[in-house]
Amino acid sequence: MSLESVRAFFAEKAPDISVIESPISSATVALAAEAYGVEPGRIAKTLSLRIGERVILIVAAGTSRMDNKKVKAQFGGKPKMLGLEEVADITGHEGGGVCPFGLKSPLPIYCDVSLKAFDVVVPAAGSTHSAVRITPDRLAELVAAEWVDVCEHRP
Repeated sequence: MSLESVRAFFAEKAPDISVIESPISSATVALAAEAYGVEPGRIAKTLSLRIGERVILIVAAGTSRMDNKKVKAQFGGKPKMLGLEEVADITGHEGGGVCPFGLKSPLPIYCDVSLKAFDVVVPAAGSTHSAVRITPDRLAELVAAEWVDVCEHRP
């Protein structure tokens, strides 16, 4: 169902973007980089966090690392990663396929500035074998994301 919700999202909001599928798993940054033939930094990973009572998604460059102090300063609370089952229940996407597109219900979405190092990034598309190629600005625009600086940027 998750891949279908992402396809429906793009059909409605950005029909020029197609979901690409890989025969090999893209469930981790390293696997996704291999599956789609890009450097790991271009993989746009989606972090699912609970901060107090709120659940938010942060999309960041594959090689960046969440900085807990920056997240706490930005969002006013200590971040806690959601468990796999909770992620699936809340987003509608399975672990390894979590993305900001075609969500089960609306969530606040943030894009980390680490994405801006790339002209095109490759986020998952709802399953462990699917993704899209998209510019960081278009990604942020399509999901109404706010830009934040909450990661440690690594080359």
